[in-house]
Amino acid sequence: MPHILLSDMPQEKVLDVSEIFVSLQGEGTLAGIPTFFVRLSGCNLRCNWCDTSYAQKPSKNFISIEEIVRHWEKAGKIPYVQITGGEPLLQENVYYLMDFFLKEGVTLLLETNGSISLRKVPKEVIKILDLKTPSSGMTPYMRYENLAYLGTKDQVKFVIADRVDYEWAKKRMSLYYLPVYTQVLFSPAWGLMNPQELANWIIEERLPVRFQLQLHKILWGEKRGV
Repeated sequence: MPHILLSDMPQEKVLDVSEIFVSLQGEGTLAGIPTFFVRLSGCNLRCNWCDTSYAQKPSKNFISIEEIVRHWEKAGKIPYVQITGGEPLLQENVYYLMDFFLKEGVTLLLETNGSISLRKVPKEVIKILDLKTPSSGMTPYMRYENLAYLGTKDQVKFVIADRVDYEWAKKRMSLYYLPVYTQVLFSPAWGLMNPQELANWIIEERLPVRFQLQLHKILWGEKRGV
């Protein structure tokens, strides 16, 4: 998609938005950095341990891309922006939003559930791709062809709830050579997996992964699932 000036965008370019807010990045390689979040409504999956269930269904809170941009400008044009959900790729107009922010030179992150093709996502976007472990109940919906669109700046995230998930994630790491070309994150499922136990497993086996905790939940609890 070519770059688009905001003034050139048709007025009907709207997105169904769950919430817009500024917080610290809670996960991944940029954890701790102040970030402008756009959480879109609607998700095609129903993970057993979903921590943003309020964003699963369409909210019909339609906001124009122009208004989203105004929120960002009022927030001080924060140079880190994350588009998340729900599942943001369900909304076709999200690509216009991506293109605008890329043109502005921000570091743009996309969190996606792994079930929708990444083919149209600009290569400049930092893609955080979930590979849903067995405890999620959503493993059959993963599109492994998406791995071909990942590079060294991108991330594959496994949410680990038990030893079965851990062994499953290890097998996928090996089968798809993930550490060779992208970054791999192991995250304990909040309230289900003892973080220390997962950390010990990783250390014992010298896995080439990044252990992560959800910083936002440590700071603010369940109130804000970034």
